[in-house]
Amino acid sequence: MSVSIVQYYGSQEGKCGYCGGTNCSLSHGMHAYRLDCQDYQDLIDRGWRRCGNYCYKLRNQETCCPCYTIKCDALEFKLSKSNKRILRRMNRYLRDGKRDSKPDGGDGEGDPGDLDGDDVTVAGEAASSEPQPQLPDKSPAVINVDQVASLARAQKKPSAKQAAASTAEAPTLGSNKSAAPISNAPRKKAKQMRLERRQAKLGDTAATSTKSVCQEKTLRDFLSTDSETNKHQLKLRLVHVYDEEFNRTLPESFALYKKYQISIHNDPPKNQNAYKDHLQLTPMKNEKPSDGPEMGYGSFHQQYWLDDKLIAVGVIDILPACVSSVYFFYDPDYSFLSLGTYGSLREIDLVQSIAENVPALKYYYMGFYIHSCPKMRYKGKLSASYLLCPETYEWLPLTDAIRSKLDEQKYQRLNSDAAARDVNEFLMEHLDEVMLLLDAKTCADYKHYVQQLRGPDTDVDTIIEYSKLVGKVCAHRMLYVNML
Repeated sequence: MSVSIVQYYGSQEGKCGYCGGTNCSLSHGMHAYRLDCQDYQDLIDRGWRRCGNYCYKLRNQETCCPCYTIKCDALEFKLSKSNKRILRRMNRYLRDGKRDSKPDGGDGEGDPGDLDGDDVTVAGEAASSEPQPQLPDKSPAVINVDQVASLARAQKKPSAKQAAASTAEAPTLGSNKSAAPISNAPRKKAKQMRLERRQAKLGDTAATSTKSVCQEKTLRDFLSTDSETNKHQLKLRLVHVYDEEFNRTLPESFALYKKYQISIHNDPPKNQNAYKDHLQLTPMKNEKPSDGPEMGYGSFHQQYWLDDKLIAVGVIDILPACVSSVYFFYDPDYSFLSLGTYGSLREIDLVQSIAENVPALKYYYMGFYIHSCPKMRYKGKLSASYLLCPETYEWLPLTDAIRSKLDEQKYQRLNSDAAARDVNEFLMEHLDEVMLLLDAKTCADYKHYVQQLRGPDTDVDTIIEYSKLVGKVCAHRMLYVNML
């Protein structure tokens, strides 16, 4: 596990990318020199989000447009009629190269009356691409990240919980500690068992017959249509942001991003370095644990190549429990393919593929759901979607009841159980174990830091604020830069 190193900036304010207001977007911010992928997973599960190396968390009770972290359970996801229309449209275009002239594709399979606005919204407004947050004027302290990480690993002591886990007796061969418990139930007679097997076999046969007739096509079925006879070939490449392949294709991806920003947002990037700061720079390394996915964890670009032309890029983070969508941009000339929604469906398919070998990684994070901003409500149209309660940090299904509550008031606790609490809440009794970087060669927990002070700690309130925002686990695991 790598060491996370962060510098907390405190409260921030800036222009809102949703309502357009000036200095009304209120948040907390911090610079991440390095983030362990599990730490970032824990942070986004507390409402944090990153843009390059800058991490921010909205002050939802005060900001103009409250932002609720939203995720989709990819294993429970079901295609809507609109999703199927988009997939059929793409498949027809790949097959014969023809653009649809009717909203439902003209094949009778779609439902013209089910025009819920997904196609128009995504084609015209950049699907999963949230506005870039206004970055603070502050510059982070200059440190040698690798040196500090080595220092922290050498000085960091295991927590009491970790120590207990390491000394616990592990199951050994023959100990039966990991075996299923032995049942004392009476054994069935052979005749009864044969009868049950016969009934089960007959039931399976009937179920298989019904399934073959009634089962709807899955997302994988729609995407498994590659054929050498197609007029066009669409290939996806997953490229880590620090791989050589990223640098090799940088001219194409930057040209596409520039075209997209000008056409869709009327906001041309300053230069190629600004593009890299926004969508290549990441505080996470490409971690490859033995029980993780083949490509490992970290930050990637999923490139969409139509024949030999790059037409879209999905910027994603692959984390221990999810694929998190960071940004998506595409060639406006292909807006008729609803590439924003198509990209989301492809990213859900990526989650489903990874989950076959890594069951814990089964969620697709879409960033923020902003109910008070109508153009951002499309994220809530994916089935099996959940919102994060901004107070208890529990996930709740996005239902019509929650939508009605947000119609009444833009900030809501979401969790209706008044007794529910944040299980990862940071309390004053946890302060002593907060990890601090004091200078280029010294790190210590807060208890030892205070013992070295000759006067009162003037930074204690800021350290407590930071710790409450990141939660107890991250406050004890990450290294807080507290250098003068």
